[in-house]
Amino acid sequence: MSNPAEGEAGWLLYHSVGRFPGQQAAIRAALGEAAEVWCAPDDRRWGMLHGRREAFFAGIARLIDAPPGTLFAAENVTQAFALFIDALPTEKLRGRDVLIAEDCFPSLHYLLAGLAERIGFRLVTVPPLPGGNSVEDQAMLAAWDEQVALGIVTWVTSTASHRSDVAALAAHGRRMGSLVAVDVTQGLGIIPFDAQALGIDFAASTSLKWLCGVPGAGFGYVRPGLLAETAPRLRGWFGKPDPFDWSLNSFRYAEDARRFDTGTPSYLPYVGSLPGVEWLLQAGVERLRDANLAASEQLIALADAHRLAVASPRAAARRGGSVMLELPASLPAAKAAQALAEHGITADHRGQRLRLSPGPSTGADIAERLDRALAAFIRSSGGR
Repeated sequence: MSNPAEGEAGWLLYHSVGRFPGQQAAIRAALGEAAEVWCAPDDRRWGMLHGRREAFFAGIARLIDAPPGTLFAAENVTQAFALFIDALPTEKLRGRDVLIAEDCFPSLHYLLAGLAERIGFRLVTVPPLPGGNSVEDQAMLAAWDEQVALGIVTWVTSTASHRSDVAALAAHGRRMGSLVAVDVTQGLGIIPFDAQALGIDFAASTSLKWLCGVPGAGFGYVRPGLLAETAPRLRGWFGKPDPFDWSLNSFRYAEDARRFDTGTPSYLPYVGSLPGVEWLLQAGVERLRDANLAASEQLIALADAHRLAVASPRAAARRGGSVMLELPASLPAAKAAQALAEHGITADHRGQRLRLSPGPSTGADIAERLDRALAAFIRSSGGR
């Protein structure tokens, strides 16, 4: 890892909120400039804000190899998926199946359950094998037949850091005649991703996690050949070819992904998230991944030394950027996270699963610090 600023060395929360060296100053400068230009007695504000938003999308396009005009704005991943699915021709989904793994981010399942009733598709949820920590690719493939109109893949899960083989799943989906959508949230910014090479139809992410942004600057990607088939239900002046053509009876969609825009865009989340994307591009995702893997292997070895169950895949190729530990009932995970915080280590938990994610601001000595903190917690809990 890097040489972090004071207070950052114990940061293991990249699965939730990302950090990068100098983040606070960079975000303060970006938002400060926006405030200064917005309040100036001239007309520069809209051009500046629009330019920062476009710079954010240009950075994301580089991160996922997206062609120009294929990205649209959304407040979060759930909203991005909702906009995309609602924009598809109804006959693509009605009477067919939408497939998703049970360990998807829950918000997506809530969305799909509601859309299934309105649009008329069947939601098929693939469970993990008994005793499994995640839904394996083979289970998805077994459930993915020609009845599936849309297959939704979670690239990296938020509860086990299980990494799906998107290439294999997408290839199978194309053979079945399905659309393929990917939630890239937990992997983007720490693992290279190429939307064009994978041949997927849709992808979405938040601006948080490994992208090191602020809330609200999510995005959706739509494959160029599919864009012309989409007709977003929610329409507005920014979704037209020329937003300043105010003819009331001549609405038509923009040719590119701007068709998903509605009213006046939200800008400040993109202004505040741009520094993180720029830092990632400069640092290089491959280099960050190498450091992440080295630190993650140390955390896995540490878990083994303390006889704690590793819920994440041990093979690096099957794992995202996090290491999740399944704690026994004798070691309450909530108390474990609190004990780590008292040692200057920031982590969290879901149920009895302790989530640890080393990133660019995590100290090089994180394994030693975590070793001491866990040993103290286990002793205070009366052992295992």
